[in-house]
Amino acid sequence: MSRSTLHLRRTAGAAVPAAVVLALAACGGGFSEGQADDAGASTGAAAAGETLIIGNINPVASFNPINQTDVAGQWANEFALDSLLDQPEPLEFTPELATSFDTEDNQTYTISLDPKATWSDGEPVTSADVAFTLNLIANPESVTSLGTSISSLDGVDPVTGKLPQGETEIPGVTVVDEQTVELKTAQPVDPNYIREIIGSRLFILPAHHLKDVPPSDFGESEFAQLPDVTSGPYTFTKYTKDVSIEYAAREDYYEGTPKIPSVAVRIMPASNLAGDLQAGAIQMNSGGGIGNIPVQDLPTVEGLDNVTTRIDETLGVQFIEFNVETIPDVTVRRAMAHAINRDQIVDQLLQGNGQIVDGPYTSQSPYLDTGLEPLAYDPDLARDLLKDTDFDEDTKLRFVVPTGNAIREQSADIILQNLKAVGFQVEQTNVDFPTLLTMAEKGDYDMLLIGNTFNLDPDVTFMYGTQGSSNYTGYSSERVDQLLAEGKSEPDTEARTKIYHELQAVLQEDLPQLGLYSDHTASVVSKDVTNGGPTPFWRGSLANLPTWSFGAS
Repeated sequence: MSRSTLHLRRTAGAAVPAAVVLALAACGGGFSEGQADDAGASTGAAAAGETLIIGNINPVASFNPINQTDVAGQWANEFALDSLLDQPEPLEFTPELATSFDTEDNQTYTISLDPKATWSDGEPVTSADVAFTLNLIANPESVTSLGTSISSLDGVDPVTGKLPQGETEIPGVTVVDEQTVELKTAQPVDPNYIREIIGSRLFILPAHHLKDVPPSDFGESEFAQLPDVTSGPYTFTKYTKDVSIEYAAREDYYEGTPKIPSVAVRIMPASNLAGDLQAGAIQMNSGGGIGNIPVQDLPTVEGLDNVTTRIDETLGVQFIEFNVETIPDVTVRRAMAHAINRDQIVDQLLQGNGQIVDGPYTSQSPYLDTGLEPLAYDPDLARDLLKDTDFDEDTKLRFVVPTGNAIREQSADIILQNLKAVGFQVEQTNVDFPTLLTMAEKGDYDMLLIGNTFNLDPDVTFMYGTQGSSNYTGYSSERVDQLLAEGKSEPDTEARTKIYHELQAVLQEDLPQLGLYSDHTASVVSKDVTNGGPTPFWRGSLANLPTWSFGAS
């Protein structure tokens, strides 16, 4: 097997590309113009290059680096915590804490760390920190959403990523020396899978600072509420719940002191974004889903002279999820799918700025089976299917919709009308996103709307695996679990593609959820930001952050 070597090279900041930040889901914020000062900066233009102000419509559900199911929290942590790798473009890996990430057999991976990297308390970042992070995720007592990310490692459960009860160290993780760590997978895997899922997705944690926190208590620790010892270019200075997040640059950051001294993220209604960009009250939006410009405001924003606007397709999908415990008959779920007019959502609400998808792969994914036609809108077929079931049409179905994303809320209105038109009785409840997550985790719904962001790598065990951390539907399929395991462990790209094509066909047949649409993302950056700016790919959206600057570069 050929050697896969990734010697990493740092790149300079690019000039003003705007962000595509894909959302798990967008939910409302409570920021009003009268609260602008809470963001740590004035509501006018940025003060002489001192503070970069970013508009975001998503409140953070969690800052816990090992148990985040919301993109707003993950994105917020990226300012302060580094991963081993960054991924500014699909399958283009650049260094963060790692300077190389090599394998000779696609099974044993040797990672060299940057010897200059330090924590914000001055301690060096070492291979012990990498091992600590992985072992914490794998610990049977820890609560985490990242188990599937490490489930390919030797010695952990191949589905959950957990160690057997009583064990605390992963056999497939070896500390070679202070700056070198070795990872061994249970069997050969695609190197880009490891580099993306472990290398660029996991934030490394400070072992010296957290070693005395019991794994079972990590979620309640001070660090999990707001990380206080960090490795990234900025440190958290203030968090006002549902209002703002503030950061200060680290003068001792190993890649160099960031050129912008401070950053303030304002959590605000989506309807305020266009006006604040025009007024210079914010210098950019945070991009897809967690900072999306409403479609009706796009013409205004694209006509502004003080910003640069970019529209991109994404890897994000908005879903309607079915609780398979309360709606166990797949024919009923299929009737619902054929009842929903997704063309109307894309054509009218998105004004064509999106695409219909049935499952987790959009046109941006090389694993999308383009030969598998999406389920058609056919209300007559929906009625016929429903008549052939034992479903009680007097049953009132609970439909839960997260607030904050105007398009998604309007799509709920269409879905509600569509379902009622074919004979379903539906009661809609609107809640904020953290509440929706709580209800989803408890199975306290019949149908709900939720968005998800996906990696370029096609593994979706976290969503469809029987024990997946974001499997809110209660769906369980031996065949799907088998396909997910085969896909994750298959190193050959062509063979993986066949596996994931079959997976898409099975999911379309079983319908634990239905993809509604993948909306395009409008990302907007002030022309005051003349060097840097986020890249149009979720995983590397803050690439080269220390080099971003106002004025001449």
